[in-house]
Amino acid sequence: FEWQPALKNVSSSWNVGIIDGLSGWTASVEDVPADTISRRFRYDVALVSALKDLEEDIMEGLRERGLDDSTCTSGFTVVVKESCDGMGDVSEKHGGGPAVPEKAVRFSFTVMSITIQAEGEEEAVTIFQEPKPNSELSCRPLCLMFVDESDHEMLTAILGPVVAERRAMKESRLILSIGGLLRSFRFFFRGTGYDEKMVREMEGLEASGSTYICTLCDSTRSEASQNMVLHSITRSHEENLERYEIWRTNPFSESADELRDRVKGVSAKPFLETQPTLDALHCDIGNATEFYKIFQDEIGEMYQKSNPAREERRRWRSALDKQLRKKMKLKPVMRMNGNYARRLMTRETVEVVCDLVPSEERRKALKELMELYLQMKPVWRSTCPARDCPDQVCRYSFNSQRFAELLSTTFKYRYDGKITNYLHKTLAHVPEIVERDGSIGAWASEGNESGNKL
Repeated sequence: FEWQPALKNVSSSWNVGIIDGLSGWTASVEDVPADTISRRFRYDVALVSALKDLEEDIMEGLRERGLDDSTCTSGFTVVVKESCDGMGDVSEKHGGGPAVPEKAVRFSFTVMSITIQAEGEEEAVTIFQEPKPNSELSCRPLCLMFVDESDHEMLTAILGPVVAERRAMKESRLILSIGGLLRSFRFFFRGTGYDEKMVREMEGLEASGSTYICTLCDSTRSEASQNMVLHSITRSHEENLERYEIWRTNPFSESADELRDRVKGVSAKPFLETQPTLDALHCDIGNATEFYKIFQDEIGEMYQKSNPAREERRRWRSALDKQLRKKMKLKPVMRMNGNYARRLMTRETVEVVCDLVPSEERRKALKELMELYLQMKPVWRSTCPARDCPDQVCRYSFNSQRFAELLSTTFKYRYDGKITNYLHKTLAHVPEIVERDGSIGAWASEGNESGNKL
């Protein structure tokens, strides 16, 4: 295969397999032997190999659309989803390998769709659409590294070459033989498979506890709790880069606080472009964590109390855990995970929890809150909401408005001047993203997370 124009700073050899992720850094990085730390594919080679895997699907797609494959040699566009995630503890359980950090990070991509714009046609035609965008089978690993995802310098050093290759490919076209003829492909990269921690890391924003609560808009935590629904997406990679320059140079000689307010929490150099979106898996997990806490507060009738002792809170929690284990067969987990979240957020669960809630009025409110949530959830979970749950898409804004109303009245004890990051995104940004991308669920990090297990 070849690229036109040739990729800047990328060798034109095509027969390269797995390479050392440090791309020729020979010196040992801190205490770790450098050649053990990371392995990757060259990005362009990995994409070519993915396209060759899809060769039959591409040819079939052309035939199904009634296109003559001998005339379709250019105008192909490939949309790629990128995911990156830390993998927590991967220490050797017993063995005497080299001393490497016990944390790992995995960067992968999924070919989401391929379209062709034939000569003289207005509309591009889709000839391939990934049927299972969240399966670990469609998610292709690009780079594996023994790095702690919080170690910014190390992460940027290793992903640096990946970012450079990606930048070069955005400006160029791939010429590749598919079905016996050379065809030309352009690539669009959409970094959507990141949890919020990773987005903030990649885009130079402050950590998740920051007053700047959102990776999509400039809202502060207290603004977001006053106005829960009406925000639009304003942040972007370009803007973050501009704001970083302002942060670095302080052109108006402002105080630290004024400067921070001007750049809305951008305080490091953005390094990899991510799509301003919401990760469906972590949204599920974040919101379930919050409901789990609301359940405890309701069992303890927190709305009447000012400052309950730790012991008392612990009692509420163990009452909840006991009830969930007995009635729902849900074992308590150390850290909320996707499966627990899915099982917690159901009508059955809320019925069971309501058995422990003394006041009828509070039970009614809790059930309504869950009912609204379950109406909203398919919209950001589904791979294609317009097809799977059109009614819920239409009612989303109405439901989120009512949900916000409940939080700020009935549950005011918990949401007075504060709100969690994912609740804000769920209430404020979902309709806009669905309108822009057609789906949130399809672009989630789930495939990459499942791939971690492999």
